[in-house]
Amino acid sequence: MMSLPALALMSLVLGYLLGSIPFGLLLTRAAGLGDIRTIGSGNIGATNVLRTGHKGLAAATLILDALKGFAAVLICATFGPIAAIGAAVGAVLGHMFPVWLRFKGGKGMATALGVMWGLSWPVGAIACAAWLAIAAVFRYSSLATLLSIVIGAIAAWLIVGDWRIALAITVLVPLVWVRHHENIARLLNGTESKIGQRS
Repeated sequence: MMSLPALALMSLVLGYLLGSIPFGLLLTRAAGLGDIRTIGSGNIGATNVLRTGHKGLAAATLILDALKGFAAVLICATFGPIAAIGAAVGAVLGHMFPVWLRFKGGKGMATALGVMWGLSWPVGAIACAAWLAIAAVFRYSSLATLLSIVIGAIAAWLIVGDWRIALAITVLVPLVWVRHHENIARLLNGTESKIGQRS
């Protein structure tokens, strides 16, 4: 029988490999739009794909980035909660730092939402609802991300019975916030782009 550290490491690696699939880059290249990293924020995520004006591609990127996190957790959850947690963290790290793109990936929110759905669907639903509500009111994707990931972590501690899962979801908060440090600076000085705005 595999030891817990070995199981966690195996799940982390599997999650990382799934999370590192750069769907935003692959979809925009397949659509003949070139390298998404050369426009807007240079990010491979759905928000930057939206800046190409192709809403369908942006939606597909969002869904696929979330699904890869969700799939990683579900696959590894068959081996227990420790494996699911390892896969969750690995998937988000893979999206943020994919080896295929010299460790320059996305900011992780869609994948984080996916792993939250996998670890605890009520937490995932709460975080998604929070993102949609905040984005609808303020029109800033980054602000919606920063606040909804915190709301998801708080919800995890309130409604998830396993403290290890709540802790894993909480670990996502600093990861996502650090990757959004430039957005935080722009929000503070009033220069952040709104949803749908090309930059």
